[in-house]
Amino acid sequence: MSNSPLGWQRIGRVGAAQYADSVASAFGKILLITGNAEYLSERTRRRAAKAITVEQPECEVAEVAGAVLAQGELAALTSPSLFCSSSAVVIADIQDLGDAQQDELLAYAKETSGDVAAILIHSGGQKGKGLLDKLRKCPAVSEVKGEAPKYERDFATWVRGEIRDLGATIDDSAALLLINAVGHDLRALAGAADQLVNSIERGTPVSAEIVRQYFGGRAEVRGFEIADAAIAGRIATALEQLRWAEANKVAAVLITSAFASGIRSLAKLASAPQGLRDGDLAASIGAPPFKIKSMRSQLRDWDQAGLAKALTAVARADVEVKGGGADPAYALERMVLQVAAARSAR
Repeated sequence: MSNSPLGWQRIGRVGAAQYADSVASAFGKILLITGNAEYLSERTRRRAAKAITVEQPECEVAEVAGAVLAQGELAALTSPSLFCSSSAVVIADIQDLGDAQQDELLAYAKETSGDVAAILIHSGGQKGKGLLDKLRKCPAVSEVKGEAPKYERDFATWVRGEIRDLGATIDDSAALLLINAVGHDLRALAGAADQLVNSIERGTPVSAEIVRQYFGGRAEVRGFEIADAAIAGRIATALEQLRWAEANKVAAVLITSAFASGIRSLAKLASAPQGLRDGDLAASIGAPPFKIKSMRSQLRDWDQAGLAKALTAVARADVEVKGGGADPAYALERMVLQVAAARSAR
């Protein structure tokens, strides 16, 4: 599988016009979009379809779901119309194709038509893996993966990439502040990145100050700040921030999730092999590299028994805020106090 001749990878990161300028032609080729991040897959599909019409304005892009694609229908979808000699097709959820339809698609992928542009979408998971493996071996197929970030450091990397592709830069601390302000929804993060870049002069880095300027009301107090304060034993600060968050209707589940993430990261740091560099530690435990120093400082006041007690308190609060308890506010306050107390239970 070759990506470089066409630059298919860029379509996930740039607009359709820029993409169309960067490739020889989308026709005679197949773009395979894979991954579990629905927003990324949909954005790539939308941009790729637009790039096709930029190249061939009269070409209509037909769309069909794999589950309803009838046997023999692919031939019709890849045939020229009365108004244009070229055609384009988007097949979503190819993991749902029937056996006969898979065979037809593979036969086409091995011998594509120069007048046809095709976009195939696989929603992730193991279903249809055999089809994916066969498609990847076809020279005409280029793949763009849309995997959702998993760890906080991955989200920070993703935000930096978004900002970079928009023509600006952002450092780790500012990226993490934006994530804490906006949350982990990729669509919301992409919108925030676009807003920030369009609000600054060209060539100006997106700093933490700029993030605070536009998202300060949400960025100052979020779950991770509350968790950091409680883990560090700053009870008064943690409770003050918790009440601010409650007043501003920060979702309780985001707060318990932040506590769970912070304490699990500490537990992983405690059990990590000795002598690892900060970058290797960050990769091992799933935390941004710049947080390792502060986490090491936090860990001095924790042991395995205390971390276990804290995780138990967080798990209990998580159940209660999701409907297992009568008063989420009380559950969160008790969690803060129990986590801070576990820190001293050495």
